[in-house]
Amino acid sequence: MAEPIEFNLFAPYNKGAALIASFSEWEEIPMKKGEDGYFRTTVELEDGTYKYKFRVQSNSWFFEPEQWVDVTDPYATDIDEIGGKDNGVVRVKDGERIVDTYVWKHDDKPLPADHELVIYELHVGDFSGGEDDPYARGKYKHVIEKLDYLCELGINAIELMPLKEYPGDYSWGYNPRHFFASESSYGSTEGLKNLIDECHNRGIRVIIDGIYNHSEASAPLTQIDHDYWYHHSPRDPDNNWGPEFNYEHYDEKLETYPARKFIGETIRFWIEEYHIDGIRFDAARQIANYDFMHWIVQEAKKAAGTKPFYSVAEHIPETTSITNVDGPMDGCWHDSFYHCILEHICGDTFDLERLKDVIDCKRQGFLGTTNVVNYLTNHDHNHLMVELGDREIFDEEAFKRARLGAAILMTAVGVPLIWMGEEFGEYKPKQQESAKIDWTLLGHDLNRGLSEYYSGLINLRKNNHALYTEKIDFIHENPEAKVLAYSRWNDEGSRVVVVANFSENFLAGYHVPNFPSSGTWHEWTGDYDVESGDDGIITDIGSYEAKVFVWQ
Repeated sequence: MAEPIEFNLFAPYNKGAALIASFSEWEEIPMKKGEDGYFRTTVELEDGTYKYKFRVQSNSWFFEPEQWVDVTDPYATDIDEIGGKDNGVVRVKDGERIVDTYVWKHDDKPLPADHELVIYELHVGDFSGGEDDPYARGKYKHVIEKLDYLCELGINAIELMPLKEYPGDYSWGYNPRHFFASESSYGSTEGLKNLIDECHNRGIRVIIDGIYNHSEASAPLTQIDHDYWYHHSPRDPDNNWGPEFNYEHYDEKLETYPARKFIGETIRFWIEEYHIDGIRFDAARQIANYDFMHWIVQEAKKAAGTKPFYSVAEHIPETTSITNVDGPMDGCWHDSFYHCILEHICGDTFDLERLKDVIDCKRQGFLGTTNVVNYLTNHDHNHLMVELGDREIFDEEAFKRARLGAAILMTAVGVPLIWMGEEFGEYKPKQQESAKIDWTLLGHDLNRGLSEYYSGLINLRKNNHALYTEKIDFIHENPEAKVLAYSRWNDEGSRVVVVANFSENFLAGYHVPNFPSSGTWHEWTGDYDVESGDDGIITDIGSYEAKVFVWQ
């Protein structure tokens, strides 16, 4: 039985609009504009799946005045890209428009709090299929196949590189064209929901990478009325990736900020429809509007309700203002941590004050443990193994330095993030083409050993809540020997001391004074006990090695 289904398009200053669709043999169905700026029409439709578009008299400056153009619905939740047509797909079931029929199974599972997170950043297309695999992989369902591996590693949050529909079948996703549609080359909307559900089933939170600074050049809103939603031209031509949303533009007549309205609706949709647990806001420095960011984070938290929701800004270089008391975000990517630790692991430099600044972000003015996300690398940078190899550091020596990096990452103040493959020494350089992870590397002793080291550190973090706090003391510094030691502690009596040697010298019988408590400490990396007296401990420390002492 056919039921009335409404189609609408918000285009307040456009003269005319019509609906064209598979159900009308692509003939125009007129639409009428209301006082609220929406064109509307209602069509009697049986249950089923249909393709549709809008035909609009454009106000965009690059068309002839009032030229009729065919545009995809900016709110389409599914796109058929076949033949480059980008038709919207609408599903009707029981007389209602739906996205799909997925039934959530694991919404009741408890999820970790923000300060407990260990985040794993991955690209759906490249996360699987790098084994000598006769079948092409790289879909949502193949990420599910690896979730048990991530659980063993100790991961409790994944951060998915952008999932919004982009043109073509391979991209990092920073060129979103359709903001309500998920990338179809990764699988269906049900496939994405199933992945998120399976993560929740294992206590893993799902953070998505959100692009709200710009859209891909031919996104529907650019075609309808470019300057209503976007800045006329890039504000910083050297850092421009497409038309930039204009969050300052206020429509007095309709009393709305058009770009904020659109992105607000996008974010509410993704939280309500896909049950995501956080957003990384790409290019926050370019968005450059704290009013908008405050509002959008509030909208996100409102939509998330009682469940934890983590909002993180990528603001390069980082700034404390985006995340402290008056800042809009919960946290921000800690890029100075990456640069400083990389240079020290590679032996390019030794600067105690810089090291202390990034290991204790409070020294830079950040307030607490969830205000920074630390990483040794991410999708924007090369893997550590590439950086080491460029400096002729290979094999066991390279893995030793990777372990030193991991020890600092997991014991510094802040939330740690691992870029996919980093935990076992993936060494493909960063590239825009597909670079599948080589899972066969786990068959090698050194690679597997690094992965086990990561896993152990992550478990130490989860079991020793000193590492969840912002409490840290630098108990020993030796610029000549290039040694730094710090103590992490909480009020419940957990203590961890890290002693790091950033030199190429083996330090035999090295004295670390000022140990926080005398008694028995367990050295975690080598699994042995050591006694601390009033004057500290004596220990051997290898070159580029960290010792991790845990109070027993």
